[in-house]
Amino acid sequence: MENGLPAVPIEIIRNRALMLAAVRSFFNERELFEVETPILSDFGTVDPYIDSFVVSSQFGERKQYLHTSPEFAMKRLLAAGSGSIFQICHAFRDGEIGRLHNTEFTMLEWYRVGFSYIELIREVDDLVRMILRDLSYGRETECITYQAMFSTYLGINPLTATIEQLIDCSNQHGINIDVESMGDNRDDWLNLLHSHVIEPQLGRGKLTFIMDYPASQAALARISPYDKNVAERFELYIEGVEIANGFQELSDPQEQEDRFIAEQEQRKKIGKMDIPYDKNFIAAMNQGLPECSGVALGLDRLMMFALELNSIDKVLPFPAGTA
Repeated sequence: MENGLPAVPIEIIRNRALMLAAVRSFFNERELFEVETPILSDFGTVDPYIDSFVVSSQFGERKQYLHTSPEFAMKRLLAAGSGSIFQICHAFRDGEIGRLHNTEFTMLEWYRVGFSYIELIREVDDLVRMILRDLSYGRETECITYQAMFSTYLGINPLTATIEQLIDCSNQHGINIDVESMGDNRDDWLNLLHSHVIEPQLGRGKLTFIMDYPASQAALARISPYDKNVAERFELYIEGVEIANGFQELSDPQEQEDRFIAEQEQRKKIGKMDIPYDKNFIAAMNQGLPECSGVALGLDRLMMFALELNSIDKVLPFPAGTA
C-alpha cells in the first residue's frame, strides 16, 4: 500500500488484457460483430433476485438505472438486423459482494442468430477451453438436465415434487431455515436446495452444463416446443461455480411482457423496489426478434479459474471498497 492507497496489481492488468484480446480474437475469427450499448437506462431489471443501482440527476426527478446486463439493448440491435453480435462490458448489481461477487463486474455477452441453444453450448465450451488452455486438459464436458441433476444428487423430481417434499429434503440435508419466511414458492425451495446441496458438487474436474430448467425458471428463455414443463435454458459450472447462463431466446413479445409483469408482482410481494420494465425492448420485439440463442459469461470468474485463484477480488484491479 502506497500513500494509504491499495496497490494496483499490474500483473493482473496484463493478464486481463491478454484474456480480453483472446476473447475478441475468438469472435473475430467467427465473424461476430463487437457492439457497445448504454450502461445507463430509463429501465432497470424486474428480476426479483437481482437489484439495479438507481441513479438520480440534479436536472430532473426521473430515476435511471445502471444496467445489470446489456441483454435488452443487444436484443434491440438483433431486432434491427445486426446479425450475430458480442459485447464485453461492465455490469452493475446492487448488494452483490463476496468471494464470487462484486457490485461492478465484467460481463461477456453474445448472441448467435440461427443457432440452437445446443449449438451455443458447444461454442461456450470452445471459448472456455481456449481461455483455460492447459487447465482444461483432462476435463470432460458433461451435459445434464436440471431434472436429472436433482434426481442424481437429491433423489427427487424437481418438476413434480411438492412443497412438503422439498421441505423434507431440506431438513434431511441439514438446511436450517425458517419455513414460514420461505413461503410456498416452489422455485425458492428448489433454488435453496440447488445452492446449498447441489451447486458445490457441480463441475468438479469437468465443465458441467445444466440444461432444460423448469418452465417457471425460464427467465428470458423459450419454453421447449417438445415439453411445456421445461425452458430451453442452460448454465455452465466449473468447480462448483456458475460461469455462464444462456437461453434459446424467447421471441414472443406478449409472453415476454407477461413475464415482466409477473416479475414486478413478485418483487412487490417480497417487498422490493418497484421498477419499470423495459418498454423499448418490448417495442423492438414487436418489430421481430430473429430466432437466436444468447449467453452471458462472467469474465472475472473465468479469469479466476484461469489463474488458479480463489476469489474474484484477486483478478480485479479495483475491487469493491478500493475504487
